[in-house]
Amino acid sequence: ELAQLAEEHGANAVELNLSCPHVAKRGLEIGQDPQYVSKIVNSVKSTLNIPVLVKIGLSDRLVEIAEVIEKSGADAISAINTIRAIVIDVYAKRPVLSNIYGGLSGPAIHPIAVRVVYDLYKTVSIPIVGIGGVMDWKDAIELILAGATAIGVGSAIVLKDIGVFREILRGMEEYLKEEGIKSIREIIGYAHKA
Repeated sequence: ELAQLAEEHGANAVELNLSCPHVAKRGLEIGQDPQYVSKIVNSVKSTLNIPVLVKIGLSDRLVEIAEVIEKSGADAISAINTIRAIVIDVYAKRPVLSNIYGGLSGPAIHPIAVRVVYDLYKTVSIPIVGIGGVMDWKDAIELILAGATAIGVGSAIVLKDIGVFREILRGMEEYLKEEGIKSIREIIGYAHKA
C-alpha cells in the first residue's frame, strides 16, 4: 500500500529497505530470508509501474539474496545499509540505545560497502547503487570501479553539509578529465579487469 501511495503521489522510484539492522524481526532478519525477500519484491513490483530498488545489508547470504532480488524483478539493488552495532555507556554499564542495537554508518563502513558492491557486480546484471561511507569523490569513484552504476550519499551530508554533492561531482569530473575518460560508464566495474 505504501509503495502504491508513493507512486500515486509522484515518486519516481521506490526503495524497499529489507535490511534495517535495528528493527527486531522486521529488518535485517527479513532481508536474509530468500522466501520473504522474493515474496515482498514480487508483491511490490507487481503493483507498481515505477522502478523498485531493494536495499540490502551485510549478510552471509549476500549472493543468494541478490540473486533472489534480481529473479523477483527488482530494477536495482542498493548496497549497503548500515551495519548492526552497539555502543555501551561505561558509566551506566549498559547499551546507550534503548533497543540495544543501532546502525553504524559513515567512513568506517566504506571498505565493506566497496567489497559488497564488488561481489554483487559479479553476481547480478541489474544496476547497483553503491552506498556506505561516501565522503568525497574518491569514495564515489571507488564504488563505481567496484561496479556501482549510481552512488548514495548520507553520512557526508550530516558530517559536512549539503554542499558535499557539488564537491563530489566536481571531483569526479576532474578525475575523469585527468584520466582521459569520456564517460563515467566506461569505468563501471573496471576494477574487475585488473
